Formats: sequence, C-alpha cells, structure tokens
Amino acid sequence: MSMNEVREALRTRFEADAILGATALPIVPPDAVPRSTGPTGPVRASTTTDPDELRRRLATLQTLDETQVRGCRKCGLADGRTQTVFGQGSVAARIVFVGEAPGFEEDRTGQPFVGRAGELLTAMIERGMGLRRDDVYICNVIKCRPPNNRTPAPDEIAACCPYLFEQLRTIQPEVIVALGAPAAQTLLNTRESIGKLRGRFHDFYPSGSALVGDPVPLMPTFHPAYLLRSPWEKAKAWEDLKLVLTRLELPIPRKT
Repeated sequence: MSMNEVREALRTRFEADAILGATALPIVPPDAVPRSTGPTGPVRASTTTDPDELRRRLATLQTLDETQVRGCRKCGLADGRTQTVFGQGSVAARIVFVGEAPGFEEDRTGQPFVGRAGELLTAMIERGMGLRRDDVYICNVIKCRPPNNRTPAPDEIAACCPYLFEQLRTIQPEVIVALGAPAAQTLLNTRESIGKLRGRFHDFYPSGSALVGDPVPLMPTFHPAYLLRSPWEKAKAWEDLKLVLTRLELPIPRKT
C-alpha cells in the first residue's frame, strides 16, 4: 500500500469516527474532516404537510399502538417485558430507521434507541447527517425486549413484523434505513448477511408484493450496537448514510 493510500484510509477512518460520535482521536491528519456542527435544519415532510393527513397518520399509529401492540401476546416475549416499545418520531418523516429489538433501557423507558446504541444513532442522525432526531422516525422490528438482548427468534419476528409493516405503510417514508441484519433480512425477506446487503439500495414493497404499489428504497447498514463493538466499521456506515443523503438530495454536512 502506498503512502497516499495509507493517508486516504486514515483520513476516511478519522472522518467517520469524528462524524459518527468519537469525542477524541489519537491522531488528526491535517486534511481530516472535523466533526459536523450538528443539525442544519428540519427534514422536509415525505409526501404531504396537509394537517388532515398528518392527523390521520398520527391517529392510525396511536390506534395500532394502544389497541394492538401494547396488549400483544402473540409470542413468549410478552411474558418478560416491562412494556412495549412502539416507535418515536415524525409521522411526516422522509427517513425511517428500523432496528432489531428493544434493549434494557428501551424496555425500561418505552422509547426506542435510548441506551448507548441510541446515543450513537442520535450522533449518526444529528452530527453525521445534519438532521434532527425528532424529524425522522425510529422503530424496531420487535416491540418487546428479548431475554438478555438475544437475537429475535423467527417466530417472534413473524408475530411482530406486521406491526412494523403497518407503521411503514402509514408514514410513507422516502427512504428506509435498516440497522443490522435482523431488520434488513426481515424487510427484504432474505438471509443475506449485512456485509453483503449494505452499500447499495434495495427495493422494499410496503404492500408485501412487487405487483402492488411502488417500492421504497431501503439502505441496510450496520447496527449502532455493532459499531460500538467494531468501531473500524464506522467508515462503511458513514458511506451508507451519505448515499441516503444523496438519494434525498440533502447536503452532506461538512465543516468549514
């Protein structure tokens, strides 16, 4: 590897680390891109700003949560939960982030992505993408915490994913970001690894059929919890997020 290649690899790594949440770096190359200054403005609504339509979406999600999800006992996860974790964010979001399942803090608070992985996801959205967390929508495939944060079982995913699909049909996002293999595999109905799926858009059909309706572009990327364990993969995650911004014709944040 040439010195220029080494320098570029280091620059990419430091850029990703800085933008996606690192607070200190052992080395700062002269041409490294510093951390983003934070949100640059609100996210434009996906398809409508009509008040009646937004109220309809909100009412649909509230009804789904209150009448179906909170009392759901379709699988054994209901026995061990403190509470269900439905989702959080704007019903007019252009981007929906879909994770795997709630963890300890999410089960305690009833809100998605509020633990350490949630802090990193917030940094990815705000410091990295220049958006506000409140202007996107965040949810999980599974609405109850699996014991010891284990990977959800196939029967648990099958029981719970209809709630997720209804959330996505209601919000009508322009792009979906699937965080981790379980989310990507569920939405795309595949067993491909996240390493093979990430880095390019895939078609997600809200209706469940390619014969009905237009697909939504879906970008698989690494789960923030994985990035905490494997920080060297942040550069790849940042490349995925830049593709999302480009697809939505949003600026890629840079510092002056």
